[in-house]
Amino acid sequence: MKTDKESGSAGSFERTETTDQIETIELIGEEPFLIRVDDKPYSVVMRTPGDELAHAAGLCLGEGILDSPDDFKTLGYDENLDPNVVDVWLTPERQKKIPDILKRKTYISQTSCGICGKQMIRDLDQVLRPAQDGFTIRTDQIFECVNRLFQNQSIYPRTRGSHASILFDNDLKVLAFAEDVGRHNALDKVLGKAFLDRTLDRAGLVVMSSRISYELVQKAARAGLPMMVSKSRPTALAAKMGRNLNMTLACAFEKTKLIILCGEQRISRI
Repeated sequence: MKTDKESGSAGSFERTETTDQIETIELIGEEPFLIRVDDKPYSVVMRTPGDELAHAAGLCLGEGILDSPDDFKTLGYDENLDPNVVDVWLTPERQKKIPDILKRKTYISQTSCGICGKQMIRDLDQVLRPAQDGFTIRTDQIFECVNRLFQNQSIYPRTRGSHASILFDNDLKVLAFAEDVGRHNALDKVLGKAFLDRTLDRAGLVVMSSRISYELVQKAARAGLPMMVSKSRPTALAAKMGRNLNMTLACAFEKTKLIILCGEQRISRI
C-alpha cells in the first residue's frame, strides 16, 4: 500500500457489508511527525502527511518558539529529505529570548494529555496577549464562511475522517485552508501557511470543523486572531480563556443558529 502524501489518503481497503456486498473505501492517512528545534527533538505528533513546513511553523508559533518568520535561521526537511522530520533552526537572538520555552517550562505541549493544574493556566494567561478590537462581521457572513470551509474540504468527503480549518482576512478573503486527521494539526497548518506567507497579521477569523478547546484558543491567541467559529460548542475552559483574551468564540449550527460564547461586540445581526 502506497501512501498518497498530497491527498491525505492512506489507500483503499475492502470491507464486507452485512448484505454480503463488498465495497472499497478510502481511509485518511496518519503518520508520526517529528519536529526538531536546533537539532533537538521538540515534538512528535500523529498527523496526515502534507504541509509539513507549515505544520512545523504553526506549532512553533503556537508554543511561543517563534514570533516572526525572521526568527528562523532555516526551516526544512532533514538531510535525508524525510517528509516525516522537519528541522527548525533559530537565530541566536531568538534562542536567547526563549530558553524556558525550549525547555518546555512555560508552554504546554500539544502532544500532552492536558492541563496539569491552575498554575499552568495562569502561566498561559501571562504570555498571551488580548485580541484587539476593530474586526466586525455580520451573522450571515459567518454562515457563508462556514460554508466555505465545507466547500474546500476534499479529504473528508472521501474518508469521513478529517478535521479542517480555514482562515479569513479582515475582508473575509481566504488566506489559507488545511485538513488533517487532528484538529490541532489542521489549525497549526493553516496558521503556519499564513505565517510563512507573512499574511497572518491580516487574519480576522478562523473557522473550524471541530470543537474548540483551550489549546486551540491558545494557538489562535498566539497568532493574534480576534475570532474563532466552530461547528461544535467549545469547552468551558476555552470559553473562559477566550473571554479573558477579549476574543470572540461562537458556534454555528445548521444554517441559521449561532451561539455566541464571548466577544459578541464583533458580531452584527444586521
